[in-house]
Amino acid sequence: MDNILLYNKLASLPDNLKSEVEDFIDFLKSKKAKGSDKTKKPRFGSGKGMFKMAADFDEPLDDFKEYMS
Repeated sequence: MDNILLYNKLASLPDNLKSEVEDFIDFLKSKKAKGSDKTKKPRFGSGKGMFKMAADFDEPLDDFKEYMS
């Protein structure tokens, strides 16, 4: 979008709405600043040791015995 067109639209707004636009611009700027921290990608193996599987994980469940016969 052209900056001049944007400025003309802003200039035509009443003062109370200009204030809301200013608040929204500040919000977008802070959101962008916070978003720069989210660019890190998780590394392979970073969750190692955080989860434990039960020793009988692959064993059939008792609830399904009647269907497995």
